[in-house]
Amino acid sequence: MSGIQKGLTASLTKDVTEADTALAVGSGSLPVLGTPRVLAWCEEATCDAIAPVLEDGSSSVGTRVRLDHLAPSPVGAVVAVVATVTAVDGRLVTFEVVVTDTDGRMLAEGEVRRVVVDADRFLARIGA
Repeated sequence: MSGIQKGLTASLTKDVTEADTALAVGSGSLPVLGTPRVLAWCEEATCDAIAPVLEDGSSSVGTRVRLDHLAPSPVGAVVAVVATVTAVDGRLVTFEVVVTDTDGRMLAEGEVRRVVVDADRFLARIGA
């Protein structure tokens, strides 16, 4: 398989915009960072953490998420998203994800699991 190993990490910095709010993404009625966007950013960071070591033709798919969204963030806030590989079991890769604001306040934390797949074989299974 690929060179995925415990400790690989990636971090992203994101600006919260109107398009990222719960109101905009349909997960609530308030103009604050929506949980679905937090999750999308966490998954983006997990992909970034392992992308440099995936074998050609491989990708990864999300299989399980546990995310605690702990604090709100207003439009205009800047958040950091960090994903770190905590375990590798064959094709299964487990990540810790942490989201903080510029003051270091934890906004969200959780765990994401992804499975490494052969992209062509995976897509062929669904007739794509």
